[in-house]
Amino acid sequence: MNDMSEHVLNGLRIDGKRLWDSLMELAQIGATPKGGVKRLALTDLDRQGRDLVVGWGKAAGMTVTVDQIGNIFMRRAGIDDTLPPVMTGSHIDTQPTGGKFDGNYGVLAGLEVVRTLNDHQIETQAPIEVAIWTNEEGSRFVPVMMGSGVFCGAFTLEHAYAAKDVDGKTVGEELERIGYKGDQVPGNHPIGAYFETHIEQGPVLEDADKVIGVVPAVMGLSWYDCTVTGMEAHAGPTPMNLRKDAMQAAAKIIPEVVAIANRYPPYGRGTVGMMQVFPNSRNVIPGQVKFSIDLRNVNDELLNTMHEEITAFVAQTARDTGLAIELERVSYYPPCPFHPDVVGAVRNATAKLGYSVMDVVSGAGHDAIYAARLAPSGMIFVPCKDGISHNEIEDAQPAHLEAGCNVLLHAMLERATAA
Repeated sequence: MNDMSEHVLNGLRIDGKRLWDSLMELAQIGATPKGGVKRLALTDLDRQGRDLVVGWGKAAGMTVTVDQIGNIFMRRAGIDDTLPPVMTGSHIDTQPTGGKFDGNYGVLAGLEVVRTLNDHQIETQAPIEVAIWTNEEGSRFVPVMMGSGVFCGAFTLEHAYAAKDVDGKTVGEELERIGYKGDQVPGNHPIGAYFETHIEQGPVLEDADKVIGVVPAVMGLSWYDCTVTGMEAHAGPTPMNLRKDAMQAAAKIIPEVVAIANRYPPYGRGTVGMMQVFPNSRNVIPGQVKFSIDLRNVNDELLNTMHEEITAFVAQTARDTGLAIELERVSYYPPCPFHPDVVGAVRNATAKLGYSVMDVVSGAGHDAIYAARLAPSGMIFVPCKDGISHNEIEDAQPAHLEAGCNVLLHAMLERATAA
């Protein structure tokens, strides 16, 4: 590459207004009165959103492939089209009270990268692709991250097809109905590297006043159901020393969940978010309390230590109280470290562009977790207002979205090799 070409590439920037306008146009499909978006997976609104973005991709000269779980791949050809594509993407389905940016930004940032390359007539050695993954949110159908999960073999196509919503409609039926049940076998689609650009969905970047978050990893999580069984009895006549109070045993365990997380900073997390009390009566000693425990950390060793500590504490509490306490692990996702080459490309791009930056480990799940099983992967975070997401008031500054997309552009060019 000559000096002139190098100078042109170094000065390359995306069109921030075009990116913003695309986000706002997509947000009209399923717009809510409070300014958010409700566009659940595989609904008519999801079809409209898919049609709009696919139409934009085709207008940008991209070819479109849809696989059997409805994942969409929009491809800009490379000079050597036999090379595996450098891919970016996310999802466009939303929560019932979703916002304009979660997922949507990652897809439209990828489209904006392609539009920018087209504007400047820049070719890449490897093809560039933009992916739209099916049902990332998991709000209508479970499991979450369904499209990318089937793609990487985390679960079967048949399992996904059989998933039902509250009305008994299945994924297979709804994919067929909206016209996005494609022919390609999921996973029969090579990836050379995968980038995902996303709002942070947390408060760390905004609190630190940084524009770009380099994401070296996604936290692992361990979920449990804890059930304490005592005996319900009248709150008045039953002396304190003769009670079998399930609530008091639960009340010993709950602060330990937080204490365990605080023992393993900075990425230890411990949450009790759901509780059911039986019989849930003002003047009856609780006979059973069932509650959730959510533990998270950034590596397997720490997460396993946290698991052992909560298990031991629950066992000790059962011995101390004489009550039956069952702790069942109901879900486990291992921590996902991202590939150093892709993380490095994000660092290089951020340094080249001069944006303020810090590392941010993701506490939420993303399609990049499953993509990382098949190809070198990484993520780029930008701030969101007050760290709020999965909420209709979710918001982000246009300048931050533009910055994240510029980082994506230059990171992808490093991997795809501009010519």
